[in-house]
Amino acid sequence: MKVPEFSQSRPIEEAEGLNEKRIEPRVALLLRSAKLAGASGEFLCIVRDVSNSGAKLRLFHPMVDSEELVLETATGQRVAVEKVWENGNEAGIRFLDAIDISQFVAEHGPFPKRPMRINLDCSARLRHGGAAYGSRIHDLSSQGAKIETSQHLAIGQVLGLEADNLPAFDVTVRWRRHPYYGLVFHQVMSLEEFALRVHQLQAQGRA
Repeated sequence: MKVPEFSQSRPIEEAEGLNEKRIEPRVALLLRSAKLAGASGEFLCIVRDVSNSGAKLRLFHPMVDSEELVLETATGQRVAVEKVWENGNEAGIRFLDAIDISQFVAEHGPFPKRPMRINLDCSARLRHGGAAYGSRIHDLSSQGAKIETSQHLAIGQVLGLEADNLPAFDVTVRWRRHPYYGLVFHQVMSLEEFALRVHQLQAQGRA
């Protein structure tokens, strides 16, 4: 998959037509993954830098418009935001709630740091020994998924998982609380591939 070319970084203040002098100090976060959540779904992004008032993001696809959004980090920190500008694969956002920038940078949150998970609801198929079973994916990361199925699965069981707009995965059952199961992928998606496939899955759901 072709890697998108990101445009040259620029601060939010420049995009808003202010002078070159920074109004407040900004902290470089060096490619920290996060997600934007709104009525149309959850979408991956990368936080490049942050200040008390906002942040600059790298995007993998166009950002949603006219929608209330929340930025959520890998540790579960959540803050309401609005888009200020968008230029190619970059965007500037403004925080609507006050944040503690030191806690944001240190990634304090209600969860331990983990791969980004996207909540969604899409149909999928499990394959095992020539048989196929219906299932639904309820959350997805680059490394695994939470599914729902009426089929009883065993911890450690190896199966195939297929869904539209996803590659065919070989998976192992990591945990179970029937009818919900946690699957670990044998093949890991890159962040870019994951972001683009999530965007396609949610666009398909809206259609």
